[in-house]
Amino acid sequence: MNIDQARNASLPIKHNLTLIYVLSFIIAILMAVASISGLLYQTIVYPTDELLQSFLANDVANLLVGLPMLLASMWLTRRGKLIGLLFWPGALFFVLYNYIIYVFAMPFNLAFLSHLALVMLSVYSLIGLLTCIDGKVVQQQLTGAVPERLAGGVLAGLGLLFFLLVIGAIVNALISQTSIAETELALHVGDFLITPSWVICGVLLWRRKAFGYVAGLGLLFQASMLFIGLILVLLLQPFLTAAVFSLVDVVVIFVMGLICFTTFARCDGNCVAYFILLDIFCGRLVCHL
Repeated sequence: MNIDQARNASLPIKHNLTLIYVLSFIIAILMAVASISGLLYQTIVYPTDELLQSFLANDVANLLVGLPMLLASMWLTRRGKLIGLLFWPGALFFVLYNYIIYVFAMPFNLAFLSHLALVMLSVYSLIGLLTCIDGKVVQQQLTGAVPERLAGGVLAGLGLLFFLLVIGAIVNALISQTSIAETELALHVGDFLITPSWVICGVLLWRRKAFGYVAGLGLLFQASMLFIGLILVLLLQPFLTAAVFSLVDVVVIFVMGLICFTTFARCDGNCVAYFILLDIFCGRLVCHL
């Protein structure tokens, strides 16, 4: 048995992950190409001021946040770390959420095709990865070692909050007969499609179901990285576009992001990994992997 096989043997996986690695590497390459193309060919990729203001800074965030979190999750999994395996679905969810918004907002061009391909590949990779993880083993390892009710409650609560905000915005627009900007509508569509998964997985984690352990922690990772990415976008927009800096928006997102603030630490002689999730007003949620 070689080193890679030994590392994989220590992980709760039911099937070989080679295909998922290949698909994820393709996703990483497409992300890099799409983001760099948006930065280099701004007026071609984003033909309107609205698109430019909405997505140019987000391309930087995808390069600095989305791409590293995907590659880091894959690398940690390759090294036999459970934390990498559980965060990998969250990284794919990050890609899926981002490029759903691009697909619904962008005009039909070559960039649109790359965004559509990223959505498709993310869906297939997510399904394949989640079916490869042995949920029962993960459940046995983490039951009693993670605060399931707090983690599940926060994830479900955030998902329900954003879902209701989207429904409220759409209903208000219909009642008042006002139009919604294409980029804003695309964001609503992304929230409408993705946030129910936060609610479902949060409830499953709350109830200590196997799939809740498999997907719930990854979705918390995704949520925390989305908040970090959004703060980065708000900080970069005034420098890259004509957008006006809003300190209030940054502060609000920062406070909300504390709910899913993620850090990492290692301790004891056996190199047991800990990660701290949900830093709620200085409270800590420690998950032992």
